[in-house]
Amino acid sequence: MLELVGLKAEIDGKPILKGVDLVIRPGEVHAVMGPNASGKSTLSKVITGHPDYVVTGGDVRLDGVSLLEMAPEERARAGVFLSFQHPVEIPGVATSVFLKAAVNAVRKARGQDELDAAAFLRLAREKMKLVEMDKELLHRSLNEGFSGGEKKRNEILQMALLEPRVAILDEPDSGLDVDALRIVASGVEALRTPERAILVITHYQRLLDHLKPDFTHVFLDGRIVRSGGPELALEVETRGYQWVRDAEATA
Repeated sequence: MLELVGLKAEIDGKPILKGVDLVIRPGEVHAVMGPNASGKSTLSKVITGHPDYVVTGGDVRLDGVSLLEMAPEERARAGVFLSFQHPVEIPGVATSVFLKAAVNAVRKARGQDELDAAAFLRLAREKMKLVEMDKELLHRSLNEGFSGGEKKRNEILQMALLEPRVAILDEPDSGLDVDALRIVASGVEALRTPERAILVITHYQRLLDHLKPDFTHVFLDGRIVRSGGPELALEVETRGYQWVRDAEATA
């Protein structure tokens, strides 16, 4: 479904991604782990079309079709979703208004009828149960005054409402306590389907205790240097990344 072929990218002339090859098939969950500044978040932004990053080589394909010439909103309408590591606050824009506009934009792109206010609220309240989210948050400005856990739950709520084909979750465990982590991971797990591909970017095994990946990849210096199953995440948790660096240095 999602294929990265020799993907290279830079920002302000500095190379960040240095040749990333990855194939994610429908129904699969892939975890990308790596130390700070290894290029993990850049990977998510390049896939979704962040304008600050320049692709200098390779390709990003969805069902064999290149995404590189598509604007970010076109990629979103095609079914690519990004859950932000640091969700932004938008004062004055109610969460419900933002979400309803996003849902109807996607429905229109799919040739479906738009939802009126009542139908949207029914749908939103149903999906909020997945992440145990307070219904009152719908009426507050988007992410304004939200706790870290509420912001991350809101991101997964968006995923539930938009029903993307490919979901990229950039450190969904960042800043979460144990209870919030469990709720967010359970919400993602509930959205795991045979038709949806999920790419999870994380530092820690603790998220993967709840959300079991089919494949784990270690990211160093802008490249995937090691791939394996769920056991690779456990090995990283136990041994850190230095053993991977040492293995790369002697390869």
